[in-house]
Amino acid sequence: MKRKLVRFDEWLKQQLKDRSFRKAYEEEDIRARLALRIGELRRKKGMTQGQLARKLHASQQVVSSLETLRTNVTLRTLERVAAALDSRLVLDLR
Repeated sequence: MKRKLVRFDEWLKQQLKDRSFRKAYEEEDIRARLALRIGELRRKKGMTQGQLARKLHASQQVVSSLETLRTNVTLRTLERVAAALDSRLVLDLR
């Protein structure tokens, strides 16, 4: 039996019609964007995970967890990460 190939964007568009799926997707989307941004800023500053960890007084594993969504990040942690990366933390409610 041949499987019909479905493009991810088409599949996602269909799935997002489901209210509970959309809610879960949006919650993870925010976390994923934060994780990607932390890694992006770290690399832009020419820092390794270990170097950022030392500035945070944490282990390299903590930084890895932040960058790979293996931990729930607190506002205080985001403030510390922003300071360690010489960046501003900007929050917005809409």
